[in-house]
Amino acid sequence: MTVERNWLERSADQIEAVLSRHKADGIVLGGVVAPRFVQFHVRPAPSVRVHRIVALAEEIALALGCASARVVRSGSVVHVEIPRPLDAPVRLLRLVEALGREIPPYTAVLGVEETGQPLLLRLPAPDVVHLLIVGMTGSGKSALARTILASLALCNASESLRIVLIDPKQRGFAPLAHLPHVEGGVIADVPAAINRLRVVVQEMERRDKEGVSTPLLVVAIDELADLLQTGGKTAEATLTRLAQRGREAGIHLVACTQKPTAQLIGGAMKANFPVRLVGAVATRDEARYASGVPDSGAEKLGGRGDFLLVAKGEVSRFQAAWIGESEWRTLYAPDRQGEKGGIGLRRSILRGVLQAGARMEG
Repeated sequence: MTVERNWLERSADQIEAVLSRHKADGIVLGGVVAPRFVQFHVRPAPSVRVHRIVALAEEIALALGCASARVVRSGSVVHVEIPRPLDAPVRLLRLVEALGREIPPYTAVLGVEETGQPLLLRLPAPDVVHLLIVGMTGSGKSALARTILASLALCNASESLRIVLIDPKQRGFAPLAHLPHVEGGVIADVPAAINRLRVVVQEMERRDKEGVSTPLLVVAIDELADLLQTGGKTAEATLTRLAQRGREAGIHLVACTQKPTAQLIGGAMKANFPVRLVGAVATRDEARYASGVPDSGAEKLGGRGDFLLVAKGEVSRFQAAWIGESEWRTLYAPDRQGEKGGIGLRRSILRGVLQAGARMEG
């Protein structure tokens, strides 16, 4: 769906008219057309407080004839974001192929940010370490976790990257089970999951003692709250220890949950997830719990991979990359070059995957 210039200009005029009617004057300076939304940049009049414009989100949505409007401050301007249909999914394999060897080691490809540029996240970075992915059913949190893990596997050989998959509901991580990086398949049984976490803690202690941090080890958990509720204090204590001490040993957590409240996830562990990827949630209160910042607007996200990256109190919106069923099937095809180790970043194989996927889908 192409956004016409005339519509953009009319919408800017309507936004200014709504603000003027409610004595919260502002000027639309410009904007950005992103994959899932159109963002207008509004500069409030000097006497207008930001919360007055934020409170007009419903009136702006009504004037523009859309389901919702997300209104947040960014620097010296206020962003008014209007949803638009997603023309086509952002495909992970195409992003990886386009980036090529520009992707640093141990760096996940998340998707594209509002400007259309690829969004990358390097796990070992001091301000990243562990990732908490939050969102209600339909937000795309499990799909985003798969994207993160698949992109790591695509760009790092299995000798340098190992993955542990814990999925109590046996739905989120099944497509990842046959990656050469995965240890022991998908673990669904809670006692088995706790035992595996104990083994990871032992590995962390060994690495600490020997002063080593390789290969990088990623522990991925779908439905973290379910594991904590079922596994009790043992699961919580083990995960908290990994969250607090894992970085120096090269061990990182990637966890998904619907509601990251203090009742479900202990405060000590939640504090050790400095980066949160927040998808659509039901209410403003849930948006605050999920993002850890007030007025994030996560309750206005469109679902299906529409996410916020929250780090150091800063919020950025992005569209998560996606990998389709046909691409998973071709991804596991035997390596015709006979190379040892992980999938690696091999352009010939990526091109074959993309071409085969296009044939299957079209």
